[in-house]
Amino acid sequence: MTRAGFIGYGIVHLLFAWLALQIAFGKSGEEGNQNGALRTLGAQPLGKFLLITIAVGLVAMAIWQAFEAAIGHRGLRDKDRLFERIASVVRTVVFLWLAWTAVKVFQEASANAADQQQALSERLMASTGGRWLVGLAGLVIAIVGIGMVIYGLKKKFERNLKTGEMSPKTHTVTRRLGMAGYAARGAVFAVAGSLIIVAAVTYDPEKARGLDAALRTMRDQPWGPVVLVLMALGIAAFGIYCFLQSRYRRV
Repeated sequence: MTRAGFIGYGIVHLLFAWLALQIAFGKSGEEGNQNGALRTLGAQPLGKFLLITIAVGLVAMAIWQAFEAAIGHRGLRDKDRLFERIASVVRTVVFLWLAWTAVKVFQEASANAADQQQALSERLMASTGGRWLVGLAGLVIAIVGIGMVIYGLKKKFERNLKTGEMSPKTHTVTRRLGMAGYAARGAVFAVAGSLIIVAAVTYDPEKARGLDAALRTMRDQPWGPVVLVLMALGIAAFGIYCFLQSRYRRV
């Protein structure tokens, strides 16, 4: 079920990449994040069936990562093991959130995630110390994004793969897809976190709309559409990398 979940996770990222391309050319009315990707999937023939299949796989992935966080990564030592266990906690939360979103989309009860994040930011900023909390959340997201970029460029993801079972060509393709995928995802998260920090500093909740705001902000910059197309290709690369993980990831 976990390996099947990687296929579903890959599909979500391919749809996410497609939405990013649509935003780059100013054609998307759907929000540019995983929530929008799941809603796009649910609108397709057999979409409801695929949503439930993906949700089950994501729950399996969350359980697997929860065990990894608690007792896993024993092949690593000291800071490397601590880093991977913390990363597993983050993955557990992400997989559970995506599974819940898939179920809500199946029930046709999923609200716009970007609107929800903006509303939450508005409520937090109205409270004492709320702007500090929003700014701290943005800082964490930005750090996670930068960490993803470093994780990808240093090819640290390879230690979680059964590279010995790959042919040289498959290994090369997997490495390049992983590097491009992690770097692109990390860049988008870093921009999203930076916008949340700016929202807290300037008291502008409209900037605190997560990945959707990050993509649209990139588009509105000089050369923005070109950069966004490259980001979309990187996110698509991560989606394909997930398919390879379903076969070669150590589970």
